[in-house]
Amino acid sequence: MSRIERLKGQKSFIAFLTAGDPTIQKTEEYILAMAQAGADLVEIGIPFSDPIAEGVVIQDANIRALKNNTTTDDVFKCVENVRKKTDVPLVFLTYANPVYTYGKDRFFAECERVGIDGIIIPDVPFEEKDEFKTEADAHNVDIVSLVAPTSEERITKIASEAKGFLYVVSSMGVTGMRSTITTDLKTITEKAKEATDIPVFIGFGINTPEQVHEYYQYADGVIVGSAIVKIIEKYGENAKEELVKYVKSMKYKN
Repeated sequence: MSRIERLKGQKSFIAFLTAGDPTIQKTEEYILAMAQAGADLVEIGIPFSDPIAEGVVIQDANIRALKNNTTTDDVFKCVENVRKKTDVPLVFLTYANPVYTYGKDRFFAECERVGIDGIIIPDVPFEEKDEFKTEADAHNVDIVSLVAPTSEERITKIASEAKGFLYVVSSMGVTGMRSTITTDLKTITEKAKEATDIPVFIGFGINTPEQVHEYYQYADGVIVGSAIVKIIEKYGENAKEELVKYVKSMKYKN
């Protein structure tokens, strides 16, 4: 059983951060701190100059990480160190360009070596995932599929072929904290769950315990990124305590 598969049957909290912000050493520390605080999976953004799915908060984090000269090799080394200390599932968020530039087989071989369980590539539509599938499958890395509010009749097909977990995008547009989310997520999630037995998580815009409580009622978990990156932006190298408090506040409570 893979590390992601172990999340089946539970309510999961997924935390995102951008590697190299504020430093690659702090990234390692913050991943471990959030895992110890109760994050059930950690999503790690590989810094990229053109993260088209991201709002300004995560865009700025990418800029800070790149100014620190954070490389893809630095991120792999960070994950290698983290994996020695925790068995929490780890997933990369990156874009097609960095994978191509690194070399597809080399990239996924490194993912397997350091203990990455899955990858999210927002600029690769479901219909084009085969561009990376051979290499990902060969190295036991799940390509995580996304379902957007506009997916409509594609939801069942995407969900039925999804691996690892299914990422339900809560809102149109880019990532970022939202005070209200008007998408009919319950219907989308229920339709997806009819077509798959892997966990179905909701992300994009979630940042309050009240939102989390609502989505836990029908989804298997929630993904929070911008709110965590905002804490790191505010507290920099002293963000550990605030991150721990935030993760604990967002965990599922019966």
